[in-house]
Amino acid sequence: MVRLDLATVLLAVAAAVNAVQVDTPEVLPGAYIVEYENDQDTNAFVRKFGGRASLRKDLRFKLFKGASIQFKDTKNAEEMAAKVAKLPTIKRIFPVRRYPIPQHDVLSTGDDAAALVKRQLGGNVTNSFSPHLMTQVNKFKEAGITGKGIKIAVIDTGIDYTHPALGGCFGPGCLVSYGADLVGDAFNGANQPRPDNDPVDNCNGHGTHVAGIIAAQSNNPYGIVGAAEGVQLGAYRVFGCQGDVGNDLLIAAYNMAYEAGSDIITASIGGASGWSEDPWAAVVSRIVENGVPCVVSAGNDGAAGVFYASTAANGKQVTAIASVDNVITPALLANATYQIDSKSEFFGFTGGDPQSWNSVSLPLWTVNYNTTDEAHGCDPYPASTPNLSGYIVLIRRGSCTFVQKVENAVAKGARYVIFYNNVPGTLSVTARVPGLSAVATIPSGTGELWVKALESGKRVLVNMANPSTAPKFLANFDNPTSGGYLSSFTSWGPTFEVESKPQFSTPGGYILSTYPRLLGSYGVLSGTSMACPLAAAIYALVMNVRGTKDPKTIENLLSSTAKPNLFRRDGVSSPYLAPVPQQGAGLVQAWDAAKATTLLSTSGLSFNDTDHFNPVQTFTVSNTGSSSVTYSLSNVGAATAYTYSSPGALTPASLPSVELTGNFASLAFTPSTFTLGAGQRRIVTVKATAPTGLDVKRLPVYSGYIAINGSDSSALSLPYLGVAGSLHSVVVLNSDNTLLARARDSTNSPVAANLTFTLPPPGQSNITAVRNRADMPKLVVTLAMGSAMIRVDVVPMTNCSTAAQNAKVVFGTRTLGQPEEFPSWYNPRGTLQYAWDGRLADGSYVPAGRYKLTVRALRIFGDESKSEEYDVTETVPFRIRYLTEGKTQKRKRFVKGERALWTVGVERRQTPEQCEADERTLKQ
Repeated sequence: MVRLDLATVLLAVAAAVNAVQVDTPEVLPGAYIVEYENDQDTNAFVRKFGGRASLRKDLRFKLFKGASIQFKDTKNAEEMAAKVAKLPTIKRIFPVRRYPIPQHDVLSTGDDAAALVKRQLGGNVTNSFSPHLMTQVNKFKEAGITGKGIKIAVIDTGIDYTHPALGGCFGPGCLVSYGADLVGDAFNGANQPRPDNDPVDNCNGHGTHVAGIIAAQSNNPYGIVGAAEGVQLGAYRVFGCQGDVGNDLLIAAYNMAYEAGSDIITASIGGASGWSEDPWAAVVSRIVENGVPCVVSAGNDGAAGVFYASTAANGKQVTAIASVDNVITPALLANATYQIDSKSEFFGFTGGDPQSWNSVSLPLWTVNYNTTDEAHGCDPYPASTPNLSGYIVLIRRGSCTFVQKVENAVAKGARYVIFYNNVPGTLSVTARVPGLSAVATIPSGTGELWVKALESGKRVLVNMANPSTAPKFLANFDNPTSGGYLSSFTSWGPTFEVESKPQFSTPGGYILSTYPRLLGSYGVLSGTSMACPLAAAIYALVMNVRGTKDPKTIENLLSSTAKPNLFRRDGVSSPYLAPVPQQGAGLVQAWDAAKATTLLSTSGLSFNDTDHFNPVQTFTVSNTGSSSVTYSLSNVGAATAYTYSSPGALTPASLPSVELTGNFASLAFTPSTFTLGAGQRRIVTVKATAPTGLDVKRLPVYSGYIAINGSDSSALSLPYLGVAGSLHSVVVLNSDNTLLARARDSTNSPVAANLTFTLPPPGQSNITAVRNRADMPKLVVTLAMGSAMIRVDVVPMTNCSTAAQNAKVVFGTRTLGQPEEFPSWYNPRGTLQYAWDGRLADGSYVPAGRYKLTVRALRIFGDESKSEEYDVTETVPFRIRYLTEGKTQKRKRFVKGERALWTVGVERRQTPEQCEADERTLKQ
């Protein structure tokens, strides 16, 4: 039986007004991906719809055979999709989801002008590229290993291959030697893509930065060099200059990269999921199963806490990459000067928004001289403050927002503001406050020097320059606060089915790389997007050394030799290792992986939760060296992370509030010590006992590492994790925040019981003028944890109508059916909003009358066929009635923009005496 796979996504909407709005990628109305049972002619398949559908993308590839189609009449799309799903030639069908352009923070940019001055500030910094030192990539360079002969496909925003450090050309013989633009500049995710064969990136920069991390050539003023500069790059552009992309194009890009002979595919794209069944993730898993490693960024939602794995990184066998911060904070600073007691010195700054700094030369003023004051400038300035229009106001970065600090300064006449940082480096600040002409940031050391001079009564005159045209220089700062530790933004796993994510980490915070020439040529960016390409480059280096391209072998090597680190929060280290759901196996040590002679058969273990506890597992240790080695096994616990802040909490704790404890699992090994001769292997049995002393109602996620130390000085580790508690017992539906609101109410305020909503005439919710006249209900569903299925039933509150009298009973509830968005499959935690125009999933419309909505969310590991497996709530009762088109007007004239007369269908409080009369009236 074909399941309308909604396999993993929300059902597509019939009308744009009904589009589901969640904190995850949205569904594109009327667009579906169809997978065939067997190959067939796509054009012939589309012609079967008789003009009611058009082809978005032919998706016939070796590993995926299907098509992406767009139903022209979106209001009937759901009904059409259901019919397609029943065809014997169709394996499954699922809606197109839109994924946003990858997130990253642009900290600074700089050009490649010949007059650049290189500088180095703040501590014992070397000229070696720190991300390479952190991951042992430098050792490959010393050995002359560059990834030569390996093809890495980059699925991203394209690559500015005209950049001198990226080869300057595209095609055979060039660094960027293959690929395609699947979308065109103007594509935004909702409009028609305009593909071509030129994947150049001139307007975003993300893909160009990624490409430089992998393979930048050393002929550049900053000495940047890619980790694997000998590889060939493939560029598959899936984003326009702004907007998002459908998963149909992502599926196409992955398959195109696979069929082009790519040895590795990297993508720094994703969205909240937590389910490996997501269709895009499933396709990527299929490619890995066929021998091509796929690395995907773990996501930048670290603030969301535990259980926030991203797709497609959460796919089975897909390697999810977490981020650690660079031990060095590079900054590309604009050059300017200052004077203290007539002595002139250079300094560097990063322009912000606004940035009208041309020819500004003014003295500094600051509200106080405390260079550790986190609330510096947060309070209104004292009455004694001078008119600040003749000063540049110096403010320390701290606890309140930049805008709040600027507003306080502008209130006293300030037009120019400079922030000095409270951490290494600088950043670009946006503070569009009326009256402000320009804002900038400077390093902490420069700011503290100026404050000290002001405190001693000296005059500090600052001579600013236009940051867009001023000469740039590279400044490197030690990063003792977060360098080498997990980036605060890196997303936490595991999946909702306790699959271990991420796999391991590389540096992604504060990374200097190439940038499109039109946007500055070089940039310092942060994100797991920057960690992922370094991992891809490391895969290429390891392939060179070991002579294998097998995804499982290389992942196991990198995992077993990675270096776990302590958890660190707000610059203070924990006594415990960071949890596996945050760092995976730890920071990659590439050379150790390439040279390892002891191999493990897996990259990690999951003992699952209490209900599905799998305490006895095995793995294999193989000695591929030339001499005997004696191994000793031990257990090293990592911090246990509580999912919830308290036993009664519904929503998982967010960072930095995630509580960590030192309660570790106990592991017993059989054998715990053994000797392997050259070429021998041994199966090790692990028996786990979950940690004690934990509050299982708070769903603690425990983890740690099996340390495997050899007599040959080898030191490997195998990460593991589990959940001390029942995921099935966790409430997934936040009933208090699942409610009925007005569609036009962006605040989602709950409506009172028995409110009457006025809906557009059936099938006309796409007409703007009609929709503006309507007052539709909006269902707001809030998931405290992920749910594999949300079911919503439309429950009649009377037996008056024929439809109500013929209502079915599902799970003990009388129902006319589900709104067309439902059921919704494989949902992450978060909020779903659905504006309803009365249409049901079968394409019919409910009659005017009085209803309520019953919402059911399937619990994790729940059986969808059993009513007791759902969390259930219901909305307040409400009434609906439909706008009725005036008899003298035709819809055709109205669509052309002519005014039409509309009346409101009659609906009254239903009593036994009025029931039949009301029914007749409502049908008129």
